[in-house]
Amino acid sequence: MKCDEFLARVRERGEFYSQDEAQKITEDVLGVLATRISPGEVDDLASQLPMPLGQLLTDAKRERAESFGVEEFYHQVAERTGARPRTAQWDASAVLTTVADAISGGELNHVISELPSGYAALFGKADLAD
Repeated sequence: MKCDEFLARVRERGEFYSQDEAQKITEDVLGVLATRISPGEVDDLASQLPMPLGQLLTDAKRERAESFGVEEFYHQVAERTGARPRTAQWDASAVLTTVADAISGGELNHVISELPSGYAALFGKADLAD
């Protein structure tokens, strides 16, 4: 999937006004995700995302993954976007369901396996949630 197609899907799913808004939200959500999963998994995920999104993910990775639940994920997305946590949940879901479409099933399983219960639904995989 090319970057323009990725952002068009995010824009449609998130009901954003413009491609620029979809890009900003995507960058914010991926930035938070990069802090939550292991550096090696960040690299693996980035390799399957279109550029420059993959590069953005690797630039945001940490030496060690931070440990926080899905509510804190929403809070951090909300801080970056200036939205309320409920809106951040909507925004994160728009981005992460698109990530799920753009990467292999095996890679998606690896990412979800590093996250606690509640995250799978953000990727549109509620059936994988505990």
